[in-house]
Amino acid sequence: MRKSIAVGMDIGTTHVRVIIGELNADSTLNIIGVGTSPSRGMKKGVIVDLDETVNSIREAVEEAERMAGLEVSSVFLGIVGSQVGIINNRGVVAVSGDDKEITEEDVERVMQAARVIALPPEREIIDVLPREFIVDGYDGIRDPVGMIGVRLEVDAMVVTGTSSAIKNTLRCVQRAGLEVNGLVLNSLANAEIVLSRDEKELGVFLVDIGGGTAEVAVFQGGNLQDISVIPVGGGHITSDLAVGLKTTLEQAERLKVHHGVASLNLAEGEDNIKVQNVAGKGDRAISQADLAAVIEPRILEILQLVREEAAKMGFSEPLPAGVVLTGGISLMKGTGELAEEIFNCSVRTAQPGYIGVKSPIYSTAVGIIHYVQRSHMISPSKGAPTRAVKGLWARLRHWIADFFE
Repeated sequence: MRKSIAVGMDIGTTHVRVIIGELNADSTLNIIGVGTSPSRGMKKGVIVDLDETVNSIREAVEEAERMAGLEVSSVFLGIVGSQVGIINNRGVVAVSGDDKEITEEDVERVMQAARVIALPPEREIIDVLPREFIVDGYDGIRDPVGMIGVRLEVDAMVVTGTSSAIKNTLRCVQRAGLEVNGLVLNSLANAEIVLSRDEKELGVFLVDIGGGTAEVAVFQGGNLQDISVIPVGGGHITSDLAVGLKTTLEQAERLKVHHGVASLNLAEGEDNIKVQNVAGKGDRAISQADLAAVIEPRILEILQLVREEAAKMGFSEPLPAGVVLTGGISLMKGTGELAEEIFNCSVRTAQPGYIGVKSPIYSTAVGIIHYVQRSHMISPSKGAPTRAVKGLWARLRHWIADFFE
């Protein structure tokens, strides 16, 4: 019997991460392949060099393939929030059956009705996500299939994307020899494995601080309510260290990852960290406190910008479930404590519970597979895209064809 395999790909500003998952019949997931490569063609979440991005994708895929012992031909791709927009819309249809029992076909029709929306020519619909269904005026329904009714409505979130950004990303994946089975919004992927049902229901800020961007997503009432992206991230800390310590970006990144702390209160004062000067002109010793003096102001600035962005989204007060941090910077010691000061609420750092990927840097790629599995975007028995996803891929190929004309 053929095993069901799904591949999640996260093309970030600093790294491309590929996760190969084996889907089991009981809805559990085994991680069998992990691949990571430096993302050399990205800047602030946007592709700036197609060839470099293609090479980075190939390196990450090849590493995951070697670990899993199989060849990857298609992936489910994460889309960063800076490339998308959210529009709330409603769809309404009459229940078609003579017995007025709502079927999956009725649900499909009402979801299609929610797609009818005027968009500028530079944007495309990526996905339509139901917040709730309404049957004959009764709202709050999660799954109406099997219920009796005359009028079916859906309160939906229409996720739209910038055509050029999506097409460029798809083009890179295709040039790397892969097909895209579907697109998944990164914040939805992260939420799959880092947020509990209670957190999503009560209200929570999910803050993903990556290399070039900080993405803040608001979940409440069990659904994604809004999303925004700020063009600052861990890469800015690296640049600050390189300038402040007069060293290379490569050295600055190493210092940040291996010795950096987010607060001066946590830093050691001994000069026991070697730093290579620019152009290799000798080494000198600095202390962890020297690093923290550069890192702390930048992290405080990023967190403050996130708080201000949340206020612009209409959430100036802390949400009941607080803040959940993910992304590479969330790993730095002291970041959570600074976030508690800025947001004035409880803060926790996400941690995927899978052997080999117990780090928030993998939460997006692993979450993509979870989202695919829960949303039935892939057949649980054959590991192939479902009919709906095949239709999506047909549209994606149409976008690419238009792009090449």
